[in-house]
Amino acid sequence: MEGSGSTGDPNANANCTNKIKKPDAPIVTLWAWYPNSEAVVDNFNEANDDVQVCWTNAGAGGDEYDKFQTAISAGSGAPDVVMVEGDRIASFQVQKALVDLKDLGYEDVKDNFSAGAWKDLSVGDGVYGAPIDGGPMGMIYRTDVFDKYGITPPTTWQEYEAAAQKVKDAGGPFFGDFAANQPAYVTALMYQNGAEPFTYDPADEGAIAIDLNSDEIKQVLDYWAGLVSKKLVSTQDQFTPEYISGVIAGDYATYLSAAWAPGYLQGAGVGEGADAKVWATAPMPQWDPASPVAINWGGSAFSVTSQAKDPKLAAKVAFGVYADQKSLDDGWKNQIIFPLNQGVLKSSEFQEYKVPFFNGQQANKEVYVPAANAYKGMTYTPIGQYYYSALTKQIARINDGSATGAEAADALQKDVVGYAKEQGFTVK
Repeated sequence: MEGSGSTGDPNANANCTNKIKKPDAPIVTLWAWYPNSEAVVDNFNEANDDVQVCWTNAGAGGDEYDKFQTAISAGSGAPDVVMVEGDRIASFQVQKALVDLKDLGYEDVKDNFSAGAWKDLSVGDGVYGAPIDGGPMGMIYRTDVFDKYGITPPTTWQEYEAAAQKVKDAGGPFFGDFAANQPAYVTALMYQNGAEPFTYDPADEGAIAIDLNSDEIKQVLDYWAGLVSKKLVSTQDQFTPEYISGVIAGDYATYLSAAWAPGYLQGAGVGEGADAKVWATAPMPQWDPASPVAINWGGSAFSVTSQAKDPKLAAKVAFGVYADQKSLDDGWKNQIIFPLNQGVLKSSEFQEYKVPFFNGQQANKEVYVPAANAYKGMTYTPIGQYYYSALTKQIARINDGSATGAEAADALQKDVVGYAKEQGFTVK
């Protein structure tokens, strides 16, 4: 992108979607896709005299990653700072496309975020992203369905299955959904049961430990295979018009999802008609309620690319954009993000907020802030996208009845180990 790191160049902001407020300052280019990115960038530019952000929406998620990958392969064309989801960082880091932020301002902002938030953005000893938001998980449910069938929010997976059976026996809807197209969500469920699917440190000379058929993972997959076989949950792909239609129609009593879900659901038309004021949320059911485990689904960061002209200045942008109070407030009040900044999580305004989608429930205080603070993080790897694809295939086998959970786990282990070896990794 032209103009990266330029000073006083009349063409420096030629590709900016936003208007540069202080044209004499150095320019740092940024790719980001959140709906309020321009407002957030404007807030940063207004507050800083020594650097200005030139923002471009290069597409959301995969569209942006494809363009970034093209720039990595070409050795040019990448922005100084790029928005990246946590589970994608390792695949870009292994290509040396991202800069370690440990010595570029990390220590100054370290205490603003939990250890789990940082772990998700770390590869080995390096930190390759500045946290923006996350997806602490809870159990969204329909109060009308729970009331009709005399159900209270289950606190364990055993109770979840019992409630599902009770609703089914009474002629009610599916209790939930086990979607093959959501492998990241299923991976979070594995972590909740104490699984460690991967161990990876780039300092360990290309070695990776893969443990996808552990007892913990087999227990999770067998549990969901059981719910599917008993027709207690559906197997509808999520994030589809069909799924949303079912949500609105009351086809599912629960939606196990993240703190960003209300924004997504409302944007898709949920909660506006007959299903208005029927939604609530509760903590995720646990395997062992005496030792609850918080899990997370989703979240993004700003990473400094190895093509940045001035990494130190780029890091200031990465750590500073979406870090000011005005931007953070806009993010959560408009349900665009669930911020991980402790200044927000600890604020009484955020904790006491009565979420309209949940009919005034103080969902942040009751469910999502405790989950965010208790979350310990995951270990992501450069083969993460292949793993997701392989897991999707195995969930589909579970859902069509051609494999038990344990059989799917064994097949998954064999598949992913074979791929890792093909890619030159030493599998431990």
